[in-house]
Amino acid sequence: MCSAATPGPWYVRNLDDDHAMNLVAVSTVEDTGRSERWPGFDQGALIAATLVQQPRYVDCADGRWDENAAFIAMAREAVPQLVEEIRRLRRLLGS
Repeated sequence: MCSAATPGPWYVRNLDDDHAMNLVAVSTVEDTGRSERWPGFDQGALIAATLVQQPRYVDCADGRWDENAAFIAMAREAVPQLVEEIRRLRRLLGS
């Protein structure tokens, strides 16, 4: 699954525009801290969104959009590392 996904690393981006107010996204580009407005950012670099506040069409009931974006971005690097560690340990155990 990892090799089929967009290559990493992935980053959390905080963006803002008239079409996606308060956009919290996962991107292949690092956040600049400037909350760029479209077309000032490349939407082709976005992997996922965990919040689009206005219009409210990407959201989660518990309000953990920042935490969810951080988890998604971190998972891109962590999952392959964890799989490799499991393989390494299995080799050590001879299974």
